[in-house]
Amino acid sequence: MKNILRLVLILFVAQLLLHAQGAPPQGAANQPYSVEYYYKVQWGHQQEFLQLFLKNHYPLLRKMVESGRMNSVKIETPANHMTEDARWDYRVTIQFKNSTLATTANPDEGRIIKQLWPDQATYTREEQRRFEILLAHWDLPVTDITPAK
Repeated sequence: MKNILRLVLILFVAQLLLHAQGAPPQGAANQPYSVEYYYKVQWGHQQEFLQLFLKNHYPLLRKMVESGRMNSVKIETPANHMTEDARWDYRVTIQFKNSTLATTANPDEGRIIKQLWPDQATYTREEQRRFEILLAHWDLPVTDITPAK
């Protein structure tokens, strides 16, 4: 019985912490919605990853901006070193038109991929390689909480 009570207490405290540290929700339904995508690449393969990303993924992201699904795409790399556990090599920040577009599949994506890369065998092989040299990838929705002036 003590173990059950201890487990219930731990779960209760964990739930409180999750709610206390969670990011505030982004704005209204039809407001821009930003997500940061982090990539950690195997040592020595950062340039290869970036070249493949710019060749086989960035053009798709640009098409999404042109279509109005996304407002902007920004690619960054850190200027200084971090500890290995905190290291990331590339951050891609995408501002979507709204949260619905950010969290639902794009029905046109397959068609656009075939249009941009008619040689699907090469595209598939290069995308597979891009993910082979990837150690970690995570997505982080972010909320701008800067006070209005």
